[in-house]
Amino acid sequence: MSLPDNPARPSRARHGRFVAAIIIDSIGTGVFVPVSMLYFLATTPLTLVQAGAALTMAGLLALPAGPLAGGLVDRYGAKPVLQAANLAQALGFAGYLLVDQTWQIALCAWLNSAGRAVSFSCYGAIVTALAAPGRRERWFGLLGSVRNLGYALGGLLSAVAVGFGTHGIYAGIVTVNALSYVAAFVLIRAVPNARPGAGRDAAGGWGRVLRDRRYLSLVAHQLCFAISLFALNVAIPVYAVDVLGLPGWTAGMVFTLNTLMVGFGQGLVLGWLGGRIRSRVLVAGHACFAAGYLLFLAAGHVAAPALAVGVVVLGAGSYTLGEILGGPITSTVAAESAPEALRGRYLALNQLAVTVAGAVAPAALSGLLSAGAATIWLTLAGVSVLGAALATAIGRVVPAAQGRIGGG
Repeated sequence: MSLPDNPARPSRARHGRFVAAIIIDSIGTGVFVPVSMLYFLATTPLTLVQAGAALTMAGLLALPAGPLAGGLVDRYGAKPVLQAANLAQALGFAGYLLVDQTWQIALCAWLNSAGRAVSFSCYGAIVTALAAPGRRERWFGLLGSVRNLGYALGGLLSAVAVGFGTHGIYAGIVTVNALSYVAAFVLIRAVPNARPGAGRDAAGGWGRVLRDRRYLSLVAHQLCFAISLFALNVAIPVYAVDVLGLPGWTAGMVFTLNTLMVGFGQGLVLGWLGGRIRSRVLVAGHACFAAGYLLFLAAGHVAAPALAVGVVVLGAGSYTLGEILGGPITSTVAAESAPEALRGRYLALNQLAVTVAGAVAPAALSGLLSAGAATIWLTLAGVSVLGAALATAIGRVVPAAQGRIGGG
């Protein structure tokens, strides 16, 4: 996996343990997420509604964790906070081996949800410290790629394991996930601590962050982008299989296409985009999202099932290109727009937009889908238009968005 170090590529030889921690974390998550509800139904006396309510409650209660962690990152550095999040998730998943009541699931799921929110708030600070200006899009792109491939491998392993369907197999899946966070904790020990300079430019705290209108426009843009990201998990598979009546393997094909395109195409696309203005690429990403949504809508008007599958896959390809174009750049602009001494708080606020989108997406997108194909896809296309407008706006007022990809 080691590649020679050069200005165009992240130094994986130097920071390989950080990348390895991301891979192990994502494989563990990929193993558990597809079977989470099956696990609770198979190992506890709870109903689907009770387990779902416990997980939803945990997710809502975990919302403040990211912003609270932002202050800790600014004070102590990102590394110890990330390690604490790893231990919290290891403890949460280990607890799943013992739960049999709703409140117990909620407690363990809260540890996992809060740890996940804190982890994503820390990654941006660590990458910004590890990678020199001009290389951060590559770093964020690399981590997005390996995370996607890790999820895919974990999902494949879970599919094989669930084929056996025994209590021991389910317990093994949870144990592997818990151990993955312990391994990530150990690997992160070798990563330098991304700690801001003491007292430098730190006055104002959260008040300063919340008064920064330019950064708030970035957060609003992040919210639009994140809403589109959750469409893949919530709306697209249900629409293809239940609404259009296409074969069940269509949903799997869409996930596979997305995983392979992001996993193997992210670096190639970023290399091709070198020197282009970031905000303009963000606008192009939202245009790809919107084109994908319109293709999904068009698939409902195609009579031949085989042709409808082709239109859905084409829409998924356009949608995934939007993810590839926007993902590393939104992360880079958010990180570089934050003052160093308050970067933890700034990035925690930006990550909160993603967390909120994840919390509301299942109910909101399901409701839109139940109202009809035109309702959901035209609404999401409208979100993409709003995202493109915000990208244009931040391109005028945010220096990091005015910069060029790969620029120093």
